[in-house]
Amino acid sequence: MISPKKYAKAAKIPPKGFKTSNDFFNYVFKDKEMIWMGQNTNHLHQDNKINDAMIDCVESREYCKYPPPEGFPELKDLVLNDLGLQDDFEILITAGGTESLYLCINNILEPENNMITCDPGYLIIDNFASRFADQVISVPIYHKECNYKLTPQLVKENMDENTKLISLIDPLNPLGSSYTKDEIKEFAKIAQENDIYLLHDITYRDFSREHHLVAKYAPEHTITIYSFSKIFGMAGLRIGGIIATPDVLNSVRSILINDLGTNVISQAGAIAALKSKQEWIDDIKNQTRKNQDIIKKAVDQVEGAFLPVYPSDGNMIAIDLKETGIDPQVMADYLIDKKIFIRQGAYTSKLFGDRYIRISFSVPEYQVKIFAEKFIEACDRLRPL
Repeated sequence: MISPKKYAKAAKIPPKGFKTSNDFFNYVFKDKEMIWMGQNTNHLHQDNKINDAMIDCVESREYCKYPPPEGFPELKDLVLNDLGLQDDFEILITAGGTESLYLCINNILEPENNMITCDPGYLIIDNFASRFADQVISVPIYHKECNYKLTPQLVKENMDENTKLISLIDPLNPLGSSYTKDEIKEFAKIAQENDIYLLHDITYRDFSREHHLVAKYAPEHTITIYSFSKIFGMAGLRIGGIIATPDVLNSVRSILINDLGTNVISQAGAIAALKSKQEWIDDIKNQTRKNQDIIKKAVDQVEGAFLPVYPSDGNMIAIDLKETGIDPQVMADYLIDKKIFIRQGAYTSKLFGDRYIRISFSVPEYQVKIFAEKFIEACDRLRPL
């Protein structure tokens, strides 16, 4: 019998009516009428150069060949140019931001170290860290006092001599909170003064009103995680990257598993996406902000419900239901029956999952209006008497 690892995840509890989580996601994926507001994916791209580039790649059968193992040079240059990090940085193209996170956490943490994360947050990071560190310090941030984010002060209060890595999701999934330039500079100072690393996950960067890269202030102490899943609408294509200084990336190279490169078709789409970005990004950002306002108006009609962070700088937002008496899981189950896929809070929080649901809103406007109507209806029906 194989002994369970110390970091083994508990089996996911599937929604009612499904034997496994995989069965549930297969059901949601296959239902063409399902409104997809549960995974922060972007459904606002129309036919454009991204689609055309991938179709051309398929028709030319370029996928028969292995690509360069660290990504096509053209794509690597485009990503660095997109971030303005050309001079002192390198990039590895990976199979999505999640692979990037795993590689960096594995590479940096030693058994005696601890890593600072936040709750709510992206719990996969906590799981990865638990595999390689002595301790994961998950700082509670679901409070108005800290503006629902991991602040430099909270980091100082929770770090010690064994702290090696700080996770900074910016904007933060699931709340949409983000950082000012002064806060980013303060994080950079903490990393430099204590010789530790910041893992700056910028997956939702392009939805934000204002964004600042820690790498520009602490280049030797920052690893930046890049993803094509959200603003580029390529979640199912699994492509992302790690940006860092050469010495850090040389260390990451020593633990690579996928040394035969990332999906050729995905890279073709990613190149086209970056080249065409200025043609479509404003339309997508404007629509997501309009959609967010529709959600806000619906929430304002429900007594006891509120948005902890508004406006969100991501393409997702949390709706706090605690004072309504409605269980977030019950709300999610109700809406899935109405063909609206959302997430209950427990998906992104161990401490506050009973308080909120998370809604992503980079979907067509008419779908957001359907959600708004059904959310108000659900609150009327599910509220305890």
